[in-house]
Amino acid sequence: MSLTAIDTALDQIFAQLPKITETESLPLAQAKGRVLAEDCVSAIDVPGHDNSAMDGYALSAADLETSSSLKIVQRIAAGEVGGQLNPGEAARIFTGAPIPPGADAVVMQENCTVCGDELTVLKKVCPGENSRKAGGDVQSGALVLSRGRRLRPQDIGLLASIGLETVCVRRRLKVSLLTTGNELVQPGTELQAGQVYNSNYYTLYALLRGLQVEVLAGGIVEDDFEGTRRALLRAAQQSDCVITTGGVSVGEEDHVKAAIEKEGLLQLWKLAIKPGKPLACGKIAGTQFFGLPGNPVSAFVTFVLVVRPSLLGMLGCKGSIANSYNVAAGFSAPESGQRQEYLRCQLGPGDDEVSSLHPLGNQSSGVAASLSQADGLAVVPPYTAVSHGDMLEFIPFSELVN
Repeated sequence: MSLTAIDTALDQIFAQLPKITETESLPLAQAKGRVLAEDCVSAIDVPGHDNSAMDGYALSAADLETSSSLKIVQRIAAGEVGGQLNPGEAARIFTGAPIPPGADAVVMQENCTVCGDELTVLKKVCPGENSRKAGGDVQSGALVLSRGRRLRPQDIGLLASIGLETVCVRRRLKVSLLTTGNELVQPGTELQAGQVYNSNYYTLYALLRGLQVEVLAGGIVEDDFEGTRRALLRAAQQSDCVITTGGVSVGEEDHVKAAIEKEGLLQLWKLAIKPGKPLACGKIAGTQFFGLPGNPVSAFVTFVLVVRPSLLGMLGCKGSIANSYNVAAGFSAPESGQRQEYLRCQLGPGDDEVSSLHPLGNQSSGVAASLSQADGLAVVPPYTAVSHGDMLEFIPFSELVN
């Protein structure tokens, strides 16, 4: 297979992704990061009544046309309901309290003087001033959040404000995570000659848990064709998606690609990106499969750019592709090659103190520390030279890891 551009690859993957249709009802407090399975429509106005936007005095603006002095006849705190105001009367009122009948405005306490029960207003007041109208935030019958929305903390609060206690979401994805390589050992084990710690598993596990996925640990698979084949089939039987790292290149000890071709379907292999060229995508025994490179940076980049939006797409999530922003380059670089490059960059001060992109010195796909030090990925298209001040697409890690 030839190299596939990432946009083309995503289109191909999305066209054949299986969709999760099963749902569950969750308490709001447990719904962060989950994907709505139904539209949420408000049955009430929010707020449910006209209320004061600040501490002050509720009154009728028309009363001030004849006199600047009014009589204070009641006090209304939030959660209390005041009585009818007659002409010439005012009510002491606090933020959030319902505006009483007979009043159509609230004057800030800083614009008044009070002597006993006599209120003197020091400025002109207009009807509706400092008043929050019923339904000004959400109106009864309004569509609040649409199906396919991935719930953020502010969305949870919005749903609580319309009185929802539970919400219908797509069930959790079950993802089997396997790492390959005879050289891998778990952290906590003393390293022997030729061994390395299985850091990819922990990076990918954390990324998957951030997506509210149920992770099924498939363990470390030895560099053996038959063992790889059996491990992939076991994983496929118990999960919605199988993810591996390593074993997808063309070396004699890389068996994942061969096992997929024997027991499933290889739909995509080799992306036109750097880092992350050897990415495999397809089906194993009918189950969605992604085979990521073994180098830690390549595994991370291919996960956040390809696997993450694909998993969200399986849940019917709208807007699964991460947002990016144009930021000035604080560096120069010679013309890139045929692959689109994703440079690990830090944001720092540039010309006129405006933020600019500064790539980390070592862009090797094996330097995991650079991921921790970087703020995100700067995108350099194929065959593109970068000059200081050029605007580059920048994808912050904050858009990719939650």
